[in-house]
Amino acid sequence: MQFGIFTVGDVTEDPTTGQTQTEHERIKNILTIAQKVEEVGMEVFALGEHHNPPFIPSSPTTMLGYVAAKTENLILSTSTTLITTNDPVKIAEDYAMLQHVADGRVDLMMGRGNTGPVYPWFGKDIRDGIPLAIENYALLRRLWREEDVDWQGKFRTPLQGFTSTPRPLDGTPPFVWHGSIRSPEIAEQAAYYGDGFFSNHIFWPAEHTARMVELYRARFEHYGHGKAADAIVGLGGQVYLARNSQDAVKEFRPYFDNAPVYGHGPSMEEFTSSTPLTVGSVAEAVEKTLGFKEYAGDYQRQLFLVDHAGLPLDKVLHQLDLLGEVVAELRTHEGATPVVELVGTPEGSLR
Repeated sequence: MQFGIFTVGDVTEDPTTGQTQTEHERIKNILTIAQKVEEVGMEVFALGEHHNPPFIPSSPTTMLGYVAAKTENLILSTSTTLITTNDPVKIAEDYAMLQHVADGRVDLMMGRGNTGPVYPWFGKDIRDGIPLAIENYALLRRLWREEDVDWQGKFRTPLQGFTSTPRPLDGTPPFVWHGSIRSPEIAEQAAYYGDGFFSNHIFWPAEHTARMVELYRARFEHYGHGKAADAIVGLGGQVYLARNSQDAVKEFRPYFDNAPVYGHGPSMEEFTSSTPLTVGSVAEAVEKTLGFKEYAGDYQRQLFLVDHAGLPLDKVLHQLDLLGEVVAELRTHEGATPVVELVGTPEGSLR
């Protein structure tokens, strides 16, 4: 099992102080958080991509390149890369370059994003979201695996004898996850190629996640990539931790109640009972996270969200210290199983 952090990079007012980080402060703080992830013994740091306030990670490869220089073993990923509105030629080049800079410690998660206006900003139509995801990814795979690409599709100009540079490190493209909250078409796409499927189920009940993962596993086997149980699954999670649950609930409630993504909706208690959110002790986080396997089966990557809703840097770093304890305990339940290595091959399978 790989453990790590994913961030959406929101710039949100701290409801307990009324203070809001500047964009510069938030960017620098995210870079500090990424380095802390490696320090506490986790393997993955994943950065979102957004092009609208209140989010700031508009250039993930720039930030991840810095993190690559400041870490030794951390896997650098995205959460997500917008396969719909980015040119696949630019994705191919940017992430191959990052792969070289980071000596191969790179994978990425493809997604459509959750912000409708981003489509026209980049000259696209939101009604084409699924077809764009399918066509652009098909081209991206060819760009990483072929040196002279002739291609014609619906959503961009044709290519003739095109070679993207640099080529993937050692001829091996980055491993790809397909991230989705609600779209079965994305689970199908991941299964078709034998790629990973990341179910970011932080806002959804277990039953929904179970259906999405079950669909992906069945189709993974259908396309001949192996048994359904061997499909490559990742899950999102969300925690706020303290030494005892009462302190965690008291500290996190103002952040939850005012968070842009779910504030002023269901209560925190309702949310923790029906979604993966844990607000409590280290032991409670361990117990709840272990329960994910009951409806998702054995899976390979667990990422947590800890730095949103206006939490200041010192609180986030403390959360990572506590989460490091959670992960250490979760590893004892893995026994002697080594951390899984997810590496693509030129043909698209795993080794």
